[in-house]
Amino acid sequence: MKRKIFVVDDHSVMRWGYIALINQEPDLLVCGEAATALEALEKIPEAKPDLVIVDISLEGMNGIELTKHLQSRYPELPVLIVSMHDESLYGERALRAGARGYIMKREARTKIVEAIRRVLSGVFYLSDGMSTKILLQYQGRRFEEEASTIERLSDRELEVFELFGRGLSTREIAEALLISPKTVESHRNRIKDKLAVESTTELLQHAVQWVQQESIG
Repeated sequence: MKRKIFVVDDHSVMRWGYIALINQEPDLLVCGEAATALEALEKIPEAKPDLVIVDISLEGMNGIELTKHLQSRYPELPVLIVSMHDESLYGERALRAGARGYIMKREARTKIVEAIRRVLSGVFYLSDGMSTKILLQYQGRRFEEEASTIERLSDRELEVFELFGRGLSTREIAEALLISPKTVESHRNRIKDKLAVESTTELLQHAVQWVQQESIG
């Protein structure tokens, strides 16, 4: 019997690429796809997948938040996060949200099938570097370096920071995240405090620069 995979990615070319790779495997089958988190939440109950592939950078509710919702509704349903962002920043956030694996987009074409099989077998899929970092933390030998300022942001604060860096206004961020403009402003003020930034203009400069660096990486 083929194991069923559901794919969530707002870039149609990437989504179709995953579907093509997965459907050529004799024991795997894509049972559904979605471009947004809300669409995924609507379709997944009927599709009944064995695993969900989630892109982290979805419009509206991002992949981290979608993973939290899925784990709340279907705690036994494994989620594999795919992301263009470096795992040193998002990997642990994904695991805390309930994901069973994290793979960089630049590695997805050659490793996504392996990652799917590993997660379906009950094993977490992470890079060697990420696995070592987590093991060291588990053993109590945490890295001595102070966490970067960006890592101090909560998942929601990081989401607001990224959307701010992509040029969205307070109102547009509120609409995308389904929260009020006042809540966005509260998040923005906390971000300024954590990043030791005094003005909104300076915060915007930091956010734009970070988004550009992440896109290049």
